[in-house]
Amino acid sequence: MSVDETFISHLVELRARLLRIISGLAVGFLPCAYYARELYSLLAQPLLEKLPQGGQMIATEVVTPFFVPMKVAMMTAFVITLPHTLYQVWAFVAPGLYAHEKRLVLPLVVVSSFLFICGMAFAYFAALPLVFEFITHFAPQGVAVMTDIGKYLDFVLTMFIAFGITFEVPIFVVILVRMGIVSIEKLKEVRRYVLVGAFVVGAIFTPPDVVSQFMLAVPLYLLYELGILVAGFIINPAPGPALMYSSNDQEKERELDGVEAQAKNPEEKSG
Repeated sequence: MSVDETFISHLVELRARLLRIISGLAVGFLPCAYYARELYSLLAQPLLEKLPQGGQMIATEVVTPFFVPMKVAMMTAFVITLPHTLYQVWAFVAPGLYAHEKRLVLPLVVVSSFLFICGMAFAYFAALPLVFEFITHFAPQGVAVMTDIGKYLDFVLTMFIAFGITFEVPIFVVILVRMGIVSIEKLKEVRRYVLVGAFVVGAIFTPPDVVSQFMLAVPLYLLYELGILVAGFIINPAPGPALMYSSNDQEKERELDGVEAQAKNPEEKSG
């Protein structure tokens, strides 16, 4: 098969996988759209519970009452169909990976997705209630706390992304150690700098209050320590070539060597 035919076949495969991802997302979106208002009410519950008596949320734009719940429905559909999406991505890239890469990448994809969802859950059940209680408690006398539903969604999405990425820290630590970029001993030496950096990150990516900063910084540092612990258990000394690569991997390497040799022969003949 020529290079052009191989490239076209990859494009066709990519198109098919993208269509399956979009179809799965559309199927998941339909029931979520039906319950869009209920989903937004559930998302807004951490704030609604902390509002003063008679407090409520408002919509300051004409189309906001429709589009904001639809955005929440789309976000929910994305989370629900995430396993299907990850499977399609994995099925597309798996044929080009070595056996030892397949054994490493698939668990990392599954665990990283699980940790990201755990970060979102931590933000929803632990961080947001404390943040809203702190903010509403310090509202000046005579000021009615009424948040726009669109602004609230943007705020919650920012918190979800910040905490979701924070919970990925153990994965980053394991990958860095696995690739030999940094050693476990070096990670232990820079603990004090990581602790300071965690509070800096908390100050940047959370609202300007001490509660949310602590709620992000403390888990970030603890997850860093967890990453060091996990890396110490699963990272073994680098195996020899015979153990690292299977027969399929060696066949792929021989094919690559043959392609490189064919590319060099015309240059040598022309010289």
